[in-house]
Parts: sequence; structure tokens; C-alpha cells
Amino acid sequence: MNTYPIEGLDPQDDNGTMPANVEALRQAVVGHRIVKAERRPITSYPWSPPLFLTLDDGTEVRVADDGDCCAVTELKAFLLHPELVDHMIMGVGTTEKYTRWHIYADLGDVLELTVDWSCGNPFYYGYGFNIDVVEATK
Repeated sequence: MNTYPIEGLDPQDDNGTMPANVEALRQAVVGHRIVKAERRPITSYPWSPPLFLTLDDGTEVRVADDGDCCAVTELKAFLLHPELVDHMIMGVGTTEKYTRWHIYADLGDVLELTVDWSCGNPFYYGYGFNIDVVEATK
């Protein structure tokens, strides 16, 4: 089930970075529930606190902005729908040319992300989120 059709981007606008980011986030969250979503400052990203998604098994998924010169990927806002957090994540999709991200369950979006991004001078500078998964310690 793919609630959101895969978007196409002009090859001059993206070299596959944005679809790869969506896939990385999908791999990290599908099959889990999000029990907490919060921005937390960390020293390795002093300019913009990453978004931390805590999953039902204690794993944390960190979504951090990235940018270099005129290229950038920035999480502008996120909206968690608490009435749906008890539902398992089934997928991650995008709309509006990868500026609206939807983490969804069977009943709808559990979490929505508003994203600003640009490849800058194609493709000299780095862009795309830094997505890291920190497994829960046992």
C-alpha cells in the first residue's frame, strides 16, 4: 500500500538525494509506532536541533538538517497527530515536490514534515537530511 505516489523530480533539481532520504526514513520507521517526536539540541548540529523520533522499541531516529553553501535541506516544521500514534507506521510519502513529507498509518498521517530544500548549484554541494538510527540499548 502506497498512500502517496512516488514523485518525480527534474534531473536538474535532484540527483536522487531526496528519494533516497525518503527511503532511509521509511526503512527506519515502517513497522513501528512513533511514541515521541521532539527537537533536541546536540553539539554536532548547533545551528538547528534535529528532530528525534522515538519508536515503540526505544530506537531513536534522528532527522538532521544539512546544507553547504547554496544547497540546503531544512525541516521547517512538524505536526504529530496524537490520535493516530497507536497505529503502526505503514509508509512514508511526499507531496509538493518533496516539501511535504507524510509518515502514515492505516488511518492517515501520523506525522507531517514541512521541508525546505534546494540542490543549490547542481550537484556541487551536499544536501539532503542526515538520517541516523540509534538502536535502543538493552
